[in-house]
Amino acid sequence: MQSPSNHLRALVKRIVTFGMLSVVCFTAAVATGLAGGTAAHANTQTYTITDLGTLGYNTTFGYGINANGQIVGRSYLQQTVPAQSCPPRHICRVHVYHAFLYSAGQMTDLGTLGGTFSEARAVNSTGDVAGTSTLSGTSFAPTHAFLSHNGHMTDLGTLGGGSSHAYGINDFGEVVGDSYTTSNLDAFLYSGGKMTDLGALGALGSSANGINNSHQVVGSSEVANGSGMHAFLWSNGTMTDLGTLGGAQSIAYAINNVGQVVGYASPPNSSVHAFLYSGGKMNDLGVFFDSSVGEAINTSGVVVGTADVLNSNGTTAYHAFIYSGGKLQDLNNLIPSGSGWVLTEATGINDKGQIVCNAYNTTTGYTHAFLLNPN
Repeated sequence: MQSPSNHLRALVKRIVTFGMLSVVCFTAAVATGLAGGTAAHANTQTYTITDLGTLGYNTTFGYGINANGQIVGRSYLQQTVPAQSCPPRHICRVHVYHAFLYSAGQMTDLGTLGGTFSEARAVNSTGDVAGTSTLSGTSFAPTHAFLSHNGHMTDLGTLGGGSSHAYGINDFGEVVGDSYTTSNLDAFLYSGGKMTDLGALGALGSSANGINNSHQVVGSSEVANGSGMHAFLWSNGTMTDLGTLGGAQSIAYAINNVGQVVGYASPPNSSVHAFLYSGGKMNDLGVFFDSSVGEAINTSGVVVGTADVLNSNGTTAYHAFIYSGGKLQDLNNLIPSGSGWVLTEATGINDKGQIVCNAYNTTTGYTHAFLLNPN
């Protein structure tokens, strides 16, 4: 199987690493439109866009959106701290980032569990937020999953190991993610004030990425024969292997309220492809060039994510996509052009069709999060 690029690995692995952004000083660019695609085709949905801004520095990543258009993620501050590692005779510092909630045009810093870094990964319809934070007296590790309700951040603890991470939440305030045990990294469900180990398809660990309002959980797990990771669906105490597209690996990232699942899987002798699992079957959503990842899905079955494209000079880049009605489209073709920003990944979509995307500026290289509203 052809391995995905390092960039794609960074997008699909979803492991929280705190404070690893290099320090570069630029002035933040103000985006009033986005560039990076050709004109949209006739009779195709188009979008207006809104830059979410930052918490002080020039970088913001958005990860989740709820039914009300509230968005969560992480945004960087002007504050810096010493880096974890640094070459001899160098002074290395990194910018601090915090979890944020964007609501009604305002970005709010959600703070931390007492440590230096935090990030938010998911938000439910009541505005409760799930994410990960470092602890008091620490900068980079350990980290604990948190649930933020009405501005109060609660530490969800661990399954017995040093760290945990939260990636999904439903409208009941149930949170999913992964936590170290005394021996593995296992998927967890936090419900009723208790963190429960969801186990694995084999014996080597698992991670949960999404949960719906039917209490169904999706993620990935090592399979019993140790050959790799497979997407799973956990429901009523049973973890089911969703299989692959014929290759060795798959990961599920999101599930909607009718039980449809999205993620990525490997076909035979190929890179990874976005999939939609529906009606007991895993469907290949295709690619623009070589690789794609499905990151979110709404109740109507509209999927968003990221896929690589082939540039005219022979290099590749990642563009955000939307999949609807059997068609994979580049979101850069469906938004205003001309400002020097390129949508690289779509990380969330709600039932109104609002999308949260991350985009990089072709001049500064900084990343901002954007809200896309259907016209």
